[in-house]
Amino acid sequence: MGCWTCEASVRIDVFTIFPEVVTGYCGTSILGRATDAGALDVRVHDLRDGADDQRRSVDDSPFGGGAGMVLMAEPLFHCVEAVADLPRPLYLLAPGGRRFDQAVAAELAASPAGFSLLCGRYEGVDQRVSDHLVDGELSVGDFVLAGGELAALVVVEAVARLLPEVLGNEDSALEESFSDGLLEYPQYTRPAEFRGWAGPEVLRSGDHGAVAAWRRTQALLRTAERRPDLIQRLVRASALGPGDVRALAAHGYDVPSGTEPE
Repeated sequence: MGCWTCEASVRIDVFTIFPEVVTGYCGTSILGRATDAGALDVRVHDLRDGADDQRRSVDDSPFGGGAGMVLMAEPLFHCVEAVADLPRPLYLLAPGGRRFDQAVAAELAASPAGFSLLCGRYEGVDQRVSDHLVDGELSVGDFVLAGGELAALVVVEAVARLLPEVLGNEDSALEESFSDGLLEYPQYTRPAEFRGWAGPEVLRSGDHGAVAAWRRTQALLRTAERRPDLIQRLVRASALGPGDVRALAAHGYDVPSGTEPE
């Protein structure tokens, strides 16, 4: 079952037993605008269409016993193989998959042929799906969900935000968290003072250089405080400049190993 048929720069096919969950969300806000603009083409397929019984069964109890149900290989293979022009790679959303992050989102957004997502459910899928149908697995974090639909929507939205003209301002995606390996700097808007808390004057100074420097420093400090692992990753990649190191040192953060201020 396809939800949109517009031409798009990136096509994403989603396989799920709850197509209405995916179609509903993809028709709103940023994803809806991306679709209307022709930048995104999301096509949703009901896995139950691959079933061969009257009840449209897609799950069964696991061999060897145990709690829960497992998605069967046969209906999943049938549903996927019925899409003649399916964009590959096809990824299964599963807790044990490759960790999905901003770098993976950028990789998928740059895929000219698009890609596809298979939503797991219940206790998982028959291992033969992982071994012989999909091209890999993606995980949105070290936690367990009831199914892969929410994870698929995370992937779709993260990718859509990186497509040209989707956000309206190309700088928006460039300045968001993780785009340069750092968390995003704090944001402020009107009023300038609220309940005695004033926003930084530099942001209202009109000095673009000073604003850029403040934002870079704040991004560094926020990342060092909340995600020091990201700072170490930048150090290993030699992506911290001398000014970055000085800014961290000036605010009491140890200079990362292997990097010294000038």
